Amino acid sequence: MISINPKELKGNWFEGFALDFHTLSSEYIGDDEYGQPQFQTERSEVGELIFRLKYRSDRTVVKTLSLLAVDFLKSRQWPIEVIVPIPPSRSDRVFQPVHLLSEHIAKSLDLPIYKDCLIKTKNNPELKSVYDYDERIKILQGAYSVIPDDISGKALLLVDDLYRSGATLRVVTEALKNEGRAGSIYVMVFTKTRKIK
Repeated sequence: MISINPKELKGNWFEGFALDFHTLSSEYIGDDEYGQPQFQTERSEVGELIFRLKYRSDRTVVKTLSLLAVDFLKSRQWPIEVIVPIPPSRSDRVFQPVHLLSEHIAKSLDLPIYKDCLIKTKNNPELKSVYDYDERIKILQGAYSVIPDDISGKALLLVDDLYRSGATLRVVTEALKNEGRAGSIYVMVFTKTRKIK
């Protein structure tokens, strides 16, 4: 049985959690033949499953991850009415991990999923190499727009795979409140990084 270690996430949403840290340790072990740094990384159980799904396209982990999320959400008893997945940072993936997970969660909870409620309106670079929080917010300003899709006054669950600084969730939450007039917004991500460099 896979265990979780929920971490509270503070932000402009009503309440939010990550199911666990992504990595437990990461040790530099030298450069490869191309001069790229290599690391020996130990991930949490949830972090390992997210890694396999996102970077190894291993869809066999979706059921386990979804069940972990559903059990956690039931324990919180949030009054969620709609599930909204965070739009992908890369559109070139064979499948979108967050959408796939959100679909399974929505089905298990018998809730609607609004995959097209949030749209990216500009092609900003991936943020994984941007460590300054204010710079991340600056890059993300105006990056998302809301197709209201009847979310006015509703309690939404935002789902994402990895929480780094919270910048994306902050910008998305603002857009959902201001453009979509959403009610309470809750956040559930699968893993959280330990810190920003």
